[in-house]
Amino acid sequence: MRKILVTGGAGFIGSHVLEKLRLHGFTDVTVLDSFVSGCRAHIPDGMRVVEMDVRDPQLSSFLAREHFKCVIHLAAQTQVPYSMEHPEEDADINIMGLLNLLEGCRKSGVSQIIFSSSAAVYGDNPHLPLKEEETVRPLSFYGLSKAVSESYIRLYCHEYSMDGMILRFANVYGERQGESGEGGVISIFAKKIARGEDLTVFGDGSQTRDFVYAGDIAEVIVRAIGEPGVHVLNVATNTRVSLNELIELFRKLTDHPFAVHYGPVRDGDICDSVLSNEALNKTLGFRQFTNLSEGLKKTLEDTLKHC
Repeated sequence: MRKILVTGGAGFIGSHVLEKLRLHGFTDVTVLDSFVSGCRAHIPDGMRVVEMDVRDPQLSSFLAREHFKCVIHLAAQTQVPYSMEHPEEDADINIMGLLNLLEGCRKSGVSQIIFSSSAAVYGDNPHLPLKEEETVRPLSFYGLSKAVSESYIRLYCHEYSMDGMILRFANVYGERQGESGEGGVISIFAKKIARGEDLTVFGDGSQTRDFVYAGDIAEVIVRAIGEPGVHVLNVATNTRVSLNELIELFRKLTDHPFAVHYGPVRDGDICDSVLSNEALNKTLGFRQFTNLSEGLKKTLEDTLKHC
């Protein structure tokens, strides 16, 4: 069984990954997190935890001592608006942090890195559903930092004989998601509904997104462990859902009444986004995604418990 390191394991997606790793019988798992935004309560009992930032100069020494075989890299600055206001910090965490990690992987003999990338690398591209071969044209510094990170990973894997799995996530949602971060509209809506607040939509609500449940993301990551070669795969349902359709699903799932207010479109917002999952199906054989209504029910129930 492979010795695995999960960076950012105490975060939203990380918490689902840790659950799946335990479910699939991976017992030698270490969580590395700075706990700036991660939560210790998200980590399963008994799992080893190391408090460290991926930019820490001691990271290479730590990796050299531990001899991990697989690194699942989820630690990141994930807020698109924040990246536009603080591009240097975004690059420092997402690019320099990754470079620090890759150097440690190279020196310590890590055989595989699995990386959480994003649909943000594509920008506003009308060639829907978007396939991995599309030219990346990010519209935010967050998307740019992910695109640059992908290039670093591909080159490191080529030069130092590592396997690499780059996973471009669509709009991820699920339990334990914060209000900030890319694709957080479902979490924002769920929290407002739980608090009895009205919803705000920027635009007329016809804009569409490809919503993928965090548990499915985690399942894909676990399936990718040990996959040879270097791959870039979308992780998405290949289904477009408008915000108005999303709101109607919420109405069916809750007795909490809420009103919806429509405002002006925000600068930089993408109108429509959906990713092809053909390559994912072919490479990892993953085809069964959680139904949106079922995933929303889980998310809303979890939110109601904690609000």
